[in-house]
Amino acid sequence: MGKVKYILLDCDNTLVQSERLAFEACADLTNEVMEKHGIDARYSTDSLLEDFVGHNFRGMLKGLQKKHNFEMSDAELEDFVQRELGAVTRKLSEKAVECPGVTRELTKLKEQGYPMSVVSTSAKSRVVASIEKVGIDHFFPKEHVYSAATSLNPPSSKPDPAIYIHACKELGVKPEECVTVEDSKSGSTAAMRAGIPLIAYVGIYGIEEGKEKMEEMAKLLTEETKAAAVMYDWSEFQDCLKKVESQL
Repeated sequence: MGKVKYILLDCDNTLVQSERLAFEACADLTNEVMEKHGIDARYSTDSLLEDFVGHNFRGMLKGLQKKHNFEMSDAELEDFVQRELGAVTRKLSEKAVECPGVTRELTKLKEQGYPMSVVSTSAKSRVVASIEKVGIDHFFPKEHVYSAATSLNPPSSKPDPAIYIHACKELGVKPEECVTVEDSKSGSTAAMRAGIPLIAYVGIYGIEEGKEKMEEMAKLLTEETKAAAVMYDWSEFQDCLKKVESQL
């Protein structure tokens, strides 16, 4: 039985209940894009979440162009990405709350000597605003907060594993020596493609959408992205970690 060398953590809806707040902020901008390009479709927070949970706004805009068959110039795309980042960061710094039990578990991990890092699809400034608002930023040195949107050149988005591969390289660890926690299919797919053992956190679906959705996600992340363990509540993290370490 080995010991995990690094704990890598997704942020949105894994550490911080931020996904719904973020999608509220970007629904208006998405509809502005639709209107501007003469597309006869409008999105609500819920319909955006349904189609794009786990993606950043850049990835979402690319997906929308493909889905509705229109093209944005690079300059226009960058403008909307920047506007969305500002709107979402403001909202999160006012309203974000932690996923239940996160602080208690991170405190335990720190006491046990596990180094921790955040590996997110979202822009770094947005991630930092979230973890500062809920008071968990002291667990993560700023240079160990990695973002697919801003730490990579060119920017990327999960399910592309590039951000995980980059984080492991920067931290000097092999993917198989780490463990990560993800809540979405896109994030879990990125971890699987990078070769990082995965704990799937599905408790957020129970909080936001109900038991049925939570069970559906547990099944999906186990079957499709090969999660090593499923966590319904952060209080189960230590047991999930032991399960992963028993396989190292």
